Amino acid sequence: MMKLQKKLFEQLESLYPEMVKTRRHLHMYPELSFKEQFTPEYVSQHLESLGIEYRTHVGGNGVVGTLHGGRPGPTVALRADFDALPIQDEKDVPYRSTIEGVSHACGHDVHTAALMAVETVLAGVREELAGTVVFIHQFAEELPPGGAQLMIADGCLDGVDYIYGAHVWADDDYGTIGFRPGNAMAGGDNFDITIQGKGGHGAIPHTTVDPLVTMSQLVVNLQQIVSRKMDPNASNVVTIGKFHSGEATNVIPDTAVISGTTRTFDTESKAVMEEWIRLMSVSTAAQNGATAQVDFTYGCVPLINSEGETEQLKVLAEAYLPDMSVQEKAPMMTSEDFAYYLEHVPGSFFFVGARNSEIDAVYPHHHPKFDVDERAMVEIGKVFILAVLHHMNGLEVAACETAESSK
Repeated sequence: MMKLQKKLFEQLESLYPEMVKTRRHLHMYPELSFKEQFTPEYVSQHLESLGIEYRTHVGGNGVVGTLHGGRPGPTVALRADFDALPIQDEKDVPYRSTIEGVSHACGHDVHTAALMAVETVLAGVREELAGTVVFIHQFAEELPPGGAQLMIADGCLDGVDYIYGAHVWADDDYGTIGFRPGNAMAGGDNFDITIQGKGGHGAIPHTTVDPLVTMSQLVVNLQQIVSRKMDPNASNVVTIGKFHSGEATNVIPDTAVISGTTRTFDTESKAVMEEWIRLMSVSTAAQNGATAQVDFTYGCVPLINSEGETEQLKVLAEAYLPDMSVQEKAPMMTSEDFAYYLEHVPGSFFFVGARNSEIDAVYPHHHPKFDVDERAMVEIGKVFILAVLHHMNGLEVAACETAESSK
């Protein structure tokens, strides 16, 4: 088993130049959520070249490859997302996005390139594998309701026993790998609130119902949800990200609109926050003689990693990736629709650091100058391989320790 693991690691490392080429190609031709056409075709051609059976248009624009091993065993799924963001690429690099106003500012091109390399090396040893590997190339992670639920409904998890996913992480230096058993990422919903008042001249406010003043009160009131309505021992967020009302300095407008988001680690808190947002909106508006309309767009459920699978993968990474700093990450308030896969089968979502000031890879996710240390792709691939070999071929830490002691 150690020989197979070492062989696959060496082959993956040799593919690094190809990974870079793939990632930069994807980076130059990004596609927005639910509008992906080129990328799924690109992935499908790769799977076909390897002789891996695949399905296209899974749930919409998804691609699912299936690699059957030479012996029976469990089925392990590996997932990568491939959609981009509506953000202008402002990096001064040769592989800058060629699509105006669209860029891979979150690293999904990195995930796809890494998984494609893993497909290449595993396809070459398929007869030595005891089980089946399912490669899930997911569309539309960035835009609710996301592609995960649609792909699950279309059968991408049929027969799957375990699933693993990764995210390149710009906040952590290259050379780190983070794991988090249990609550790893928050669930989140978005909301829009419209206050309808009565407009008029700014010099005679008593003849109006000012929606701007009403909404200003509401923004302040909403901050009491987390501080006074939620358990202080739990992590919850209500954030207002957009506020619009009026066009002229001397006119009181008819309406005011805000948009925001909630984040939490349990579904009960999601419901409580929604209830209070609706109640406070209606009551604050009524106090001022206005009305309120509240619209929710439901996002992801909390991402809860399986305890056993996450701890085991962390131990394997510590043993087989001695040059990496393996860490336990704190829970994060960001959301990820990988959470839906984990509602169906056990598995884990891990994080690979890619920050490197020497190459100006210092900007956060969703920033116009976002970039990564591309070596992170190799580490994502290695952890994927460890997960596959552990479940399908019985790779354990003991084997690594035995090999080390015999040197």
